[in-house]
Amino acid sequence: MQLVAPDILARTQGMSLGVCGAALALGLLLWLFGWWGHRFWIVMFTTVSAGVAGLSAGVSLGVQPFVAGLLLAIAAGMMALALIRLLAFIAGGGALALAIRALVPALEEPLIGFLVGGLIGLVLFRLWIMVLTSFTGALLMVYSGLTLLDGLHKLNAPAIAEGRTLLFNWICGGITLLGVLAQYLVERWKKQLKRRREEEVHLHRAELELEQRYRRRSWWWKKGQGPRRAA
Repeated sequence: MQLVAPDILARTQGMSLGVCGAALALGLLLWLFGWWGHRFWIVMFTTVSAGVAGLSAGVSLGVQPFVAGLLLAIAAGMMALALIRLLAFIAGGGALALAIRALVPALEEPLIGFLVGGLIGLVLFRLWIMVLTSFTGALLMVYSGLTLLDGLHKLNAPAIAEGRTLLFNWICGGITLLGVLAQYLVERWKKQLKRRREEEVHLHRAELELEQRYRRRSWWWKKGQGPRRAA
């Protein structure tokens, strides 16, 4: 399996530097904050994919491409969160089936691999989303980074990727693992920050309650001491 394909890099050679920079930033955000904003990423990916599918299939269905793409994008975006588990099952099953096909070509059991991968994707939902978003972000960063360097005339991206399949596969795999670790640390920091905020809120409420109790006791004490002072 060739993750960084020279023919794809050859097609992206004409991209502008702004588009390459935007793709690089998008890949970095997806790589670092994939699980934190996984609902946003899933809705966005589903909406964009459905819109593109509607634009391409609108003519064959006898519908205006813009109308078909817009309606399909809205419908898919509204149903994305409801179908998130189904998407995780399909993605996990497809990934494991492709991995088995690439690593063990003699094992011709795509259905078993798909079902096992889908179950793994459901059981380990958080970890799988982290891996999926980190891998997607890694691919975006590698492709956009190579295209950006090619546009700056620093290297020839297709020639660099030619014959270095194993090297770039290891690079993408390493970046993916680092992304999973980074997302885990971000999620841990987020939980600690949320816990600190909750503790601060509870402490503030406790201080307010103590202050109110003190004021009530002080008022009752002054009320009880008043007649004695008058006598």
